[in-house]
Amino acid sequence: MQNSKRILVAPLNWGLGHATRCIPIINALLEQGHQPFIASDGVALSLLQKEFPDLPSFELPSYKITYAEKGKNFKIKMIWDSPKVLKAMAKEKKAVKKLVKEHQLDGIISDNRLGVYYKKVPCVFITHQLNVLSGNTTWMSSQAHQKIIKKFNACWVPDVEGKPNLTGKLGHLKKSKLNIKYLGPLSRFEKMDVPVIYDLMVLLSGPEPQRTLLEEKLLKELQQFEGKILFVGGKIEESQTKQEIKTEKGCLLQINFMQSRELQTALNQSAQVLCRSGYTTVMDLAKLEKKAFFIPTPGQYEQEYLAKRMEKQNLVPYSEQDNFTLAELSRMGDFEGLAQFDSEIDYADLFAAFSNVNENSEPTSSSLST
Repeated sequence: MQNSKRILVAPLNWGLGHATRCIPIINALLEQGHQPFIASDGVALSLLQKEFPDLPSFELPSYKITYAEKGKNFKIKMIWDSPKVLKAMAKEKKAVKKLVKEHQLDGIISDNRLGVYYKKVPCVFITHQLNVLSGNTTWMSSQAHQKIIKKFNACWVPDVEGKPNLTGKLGHLKKSKLNIKYLGPLSRFEKMDVPVIYDLMVLLSGPEPQRTLLEEKLLKELQQFEGKILFVGGKIEESQTKQEIKTEKGCLLQINFMQSRELQTALNQSAQVLCRSGYTTVMDLAKLEKKAFFIPTPGQYEQEYLAKRMEKQNLVPYSEQDNFTLAELSRMGDFEGLAQFDSEIDYADLFAAFSNVNENSEPTSSSLST
């Protein structure tokens, strides 16, 4: 076992995906004898605090970004909010510098938090978006993102390097000077041999107001569904609430949120899953080898790309949110469903990178090569 290191893990608060895919990273740090420190804001921080109540956690400045109510306004809303992001980045840089000094941190793992790095300790950036899709401004947004990634000592991509893969052009560059390490897909779940209880599981996530808009639409559309539905709203609240609703042709169990162990069991007990096409959800469903149906968040290019790519590969069908009807779910039977990749992460080797640099020295790119 390596010498114990104090590592800050900081996921972006953008839906739940960045936080949930950090769960296996945090568990691996603990298993390897290290001391994780958690930092984020909003529901991402709340989720990790519930998963790891005994770990030290800190609130970082919020980016304060919300989705546009109409998908066509997504990009202009992002441009409008960009000054907030730059301001938050400057604040979180100061906050991280203070955390490193006060808690004698040995390294940083940032999942898409752009300002969470400090040049005097090894810093890793986790992302599946080496290319950031934004329509006719994709080249510009991708270059800007890659410029930020270059400030980090290494970039960990939760996908396989070759083909077939899950991210396509999102997570793969033709040429790059970035220090990229492909981890293989990251999931907090394991496949279980359990009986199927639910005919359909609805799993919601993502920033407001789109999460609520989809929830309201699905609760209406699924009234005619024949069978038993488990409806997980993805609202991280102080306590779990459950409500059983009788539908016209079955029943619906509505739950505000589930923690990892309970959610893992519920997913394994579900025949089919209706959800967003966020990348963390894609990785989870692949690990569990599930049949699914995707409704990408309106205007979010990344989710739209993944949904279209999965349908083109005959893996998972999708529908735009405004066009979704109950009849669309019958298409799932014509698709193969997702399958897991055979890839093992050598965490001991991965985390050894944090042993190669003294806390108060300037790290070099080679110090985090794996």
